[in-house]
Amino acid sequence: MSATSHQPPSVEEVIRRRRPLRDIHQEVLEKISPLDRVAMWITIRVGSMTFFLTIFAWTACWLGWNLLAPPKWQFDPPMAFVFWLFISNAIQILLMPLIMVGQNLLGCHAEVRAERDLEVNVRAEHEIEAVLRHLEYQNTMLIAMVQKLGIDISTTRHNRRT
Repeated sequence: MSATSHQPPSVEEVIRRRRPLRDIHQEVLEKISPLDRVAMWITIRVGSMTFFLTIFAWTACWLGWNLLAPPKWQFDPPMAFVFWLFISNAIQILLMPLIMVGQNLLGCHAEVRAERDLEVNVRAEHEIEAVLRHLEYQNTMLIAMVQKLGIDISTTRHNRRT
């Protein structure tokens, strides 16, 4: 490479080429409907340990009461637990499609974030390339200066290794 190689772009040029950053999260939230927001809210809450522990406590209390309480206080016949099964199935039937909708929305949101991450990574790659070009240009200039001064680089490197 010659000492008069093409000068890489300046930092100002690299910055000028940048597109402004966008808040992808906010953009996605602005596009979803109120019903979709409800689905996402429920999906997030149902997928939590708080919800699991609530359902577990409710089930333990319900089954425990109807197994251990005196027969006249039991409101769901033991071993059949018809009312408990009905409520549990209703919860499952209602939550299943709602959770799927919420997961689809969250998946779309994740895809948009992934696309944005790719854009940022491509931008960083271009900026790193500009930095590498600057380093290469500086290296070329330094080699030219050293050669002009008549210093033999190969002997200098050899002496440092031994």
